[in-house]
Amino acid sequence: MVTLEPGQDLARQGDPGDAAYLILQGAIEVRTLSAGGAETVIAALGPGEIVGEMAVLDGGARSADLTALRACRALKVSRQAFLEVLADHPEAALALIAGLSLRLRQVDGDLEARQVLDLGGRLARALLEAATGEGLVAVTQTELARRVGASREKVNRKLHAWVGEGLLRLDRSGVRILSTQRLRAVAGT
Repeated sequence: MVTLEPGQDLARQGDPGDAAYLILQGAIEVRTLSAGGAETVIAALGPGEIVGEMAVLDGGARSADLTALRACRALKVSRQAFLEVLADHPEAALALIAGLSLRLRQVDGDLEARQVLDLGGRLARALLEAATGEGLVAVTQTELARRVGASREKVNRKLHAWVGEGLLRLDRSGVRILSTQRLRAVAGT
């Protein structure tokens, strides 16, 4: 069992891929840092999701940093045990492939959005993806800014503009989406 505090690294880019982790509680952000210092968020994963499996599967080094967004507990599964489970349970291997394919599709969509959508479109998309069934987005503005490739200040201004337009409400629990339909229109979905 691994326990992490917010901001603590589970693994760093370049580390050996010696284990995968099943997230039991909290959230792990997968991100890279360019040589110029630009940070790119690849994914934010939560309870029930596996992180670190790419390096375990190919035996290579970690391709990204894995950092706790919130207090986190995860079950560490060694590379050998992980591969044995996949060999013994083909249905688990298929589920893993499906999960990796879904994440790849999401990354493809994010790359396209960064090329095509302005900040409002990217932010609307991020809010819709992170929202619960009740329309609550319980992530910080800093996390949102990293996800959309913008400064926290620009995200804050856009959120407050949308509050004024009646799309959102901001409170202590996070961002509450009041008009999913209008936000989808901004996101182009």
